[in-house]
Amino acid sequence: MTLLALDVGNSQTVIGAFEGEKLAEHWTVSSDAHRTADEWYLLAHGFVRAAGLAEVEAVAMCSTVPSIQVELRTMLERYFADIPVSIVGPGVRTGVPIHTDNPREVGADRIVNALAAAEVYGGPAIVVDMNGTATIFDVVDAKGRYLGGAIAPGVEVSLEALARRGAQLRSVELAEPRGVIGKNTVEAIQSGAVYGFAGLVDGMVDHLVDALDAEPDEVTVVVTGAFPEAVVDHCDTITTRDPWLTLTGLRLVHERNH
Repeated sequence: MTLLALDVGNSQTVIGAFEGEKLAEHWTVSSDAHRTADEWYLLAHGFVRAAGLAEVEAVAMCSTVPSIQVELRTMLERYFADIPVSIVGPGVRTGVPIHTDNPREVGADRIVNALAAAEVYGGPAIVVDMNGTATIFDVVDAKGRYLGGAIAPGVEVSLEALARRGAQLRSVELAEPRGVIGKNTVEAIQSGAVYGFAGLVDGMVDHLVDALDAEPDEVTVVVTGAFPEAVVDHCDTITTRDPWLTLTGLRLVHERNH
């Protein structure tokens, strides 16, 4: 059986195809709000066919972009009406108790990440989801309960804002500079991005571990998303790199609902 998993983010959409518990293939595309339901189907179905996988027999999806979710729901109704479909949201079982002020406002991807972290790594755990738009921290306690987290700007968004608002600054490649002390403007910006965001991650993780009232070596810290290696390489608190954690969570959601 091929399970199609769709993780729709603000900047990028990650598409995965599972055969049983194995992630057979994965692809990343832009989250284009102008893409129609038919185009989404041709895109996803084309990837599966090109990979030589079996026909899709189930779909699991989470989305943080309402306009895209409308088109994806239409795609599911039009092309996958006869197979099991799980869309993460109210009414879908995840098995994760949500201990926040308003559970309905928690992003679907954050719940999916919490589920995957608790299931794969056990609690307590902190998930650091780094994407271009935001750097998101989610906390799971020893009982597998989702406690909440923190949201900071993403690396790409910060660099774009710096280039747009700084009269003498420009866009630069996110790469490790020769040293932390930049010898020119490009290296200075790269140093701020690489070492600055590594410090942000480590600082936030330290605070979250303190809030959990746990020993640091008891907490699994998983980084996921399209994280920049240059930044993560300088993070001292990251214990595990799992770029496809959200896709794993979507597979688990499917298993709990079908």
